[in-house]
Amino acid sequence: MDYVLNLFLIVITAIFVNNIVLAQFLGICPFLGVSKKIETASGMGLAVTAVLVVATLVTFIIQKYVLDVFGLGYLQTIVFILVIASLVQMIEIVLKHSMPSLYQALGVFLPLITTNCCILGVAILVIQKDYDLLQALIFSTSTAAGFWLAMVVFAGLREQMSLIETPKAMRGVPLALITAGLLAMAFMGFSGVDMGLRTFLGL
Repeated sequence: MDYVLNLFLIVITAIFVNNIVLAQFLGICPFLGVSKKIETASGMGLAVTAVLVVATLVTFIIQKYVLDVFGLGYLQTIVFILVIASLVQMIEIVLKHSMPSLYQALGVFLPLITTNCCILGVAILVIQKDYDLLQALIFSTSTAAGFWLAMVVFAGLREQMSLIETPKAMRGVPLALITAGLLAMAFMGFSGVDMGLRTFLGL
């Protein structure tokens, strides 16, 4: 029972309390670069979700059954980067042939997933937290959901702000950064949720 409750807490914490973008500040490049329209932001969120979950699964297996077994833990970062880069190339090929409109919309930002610290960060966090395979998959999926949520909410705010008149000096990146900061502060309101739930559930 405690294991199931811990899985539930992993979901809540990854999406709201320790949001990968707004609380841990990983994945800022696509967060700011592909968030002008909800459709594009949602597409990027889904692309990152696919890469994040598959990359976490593959890197977890490599870490546990190759690097740890042969004492090659010092190669973790290099191996993880190579795995992520390969997965991004595969997804790029699939999108180019099956969803060309989304491929065109993402443009240069799709290859940026290769160097997205969000992907690498989650793969390493899973190992550092000593999660088992199920916990790793739930954590990566929840983190991806948190990334998608932050992207879509931020894109919605930017779309609304584009309809109003703003001072010339504030247009573009300055206003986007201020909005991102306010959104991060809003998500800080969830900071007590994890502790409250653990107390309530007796964990």
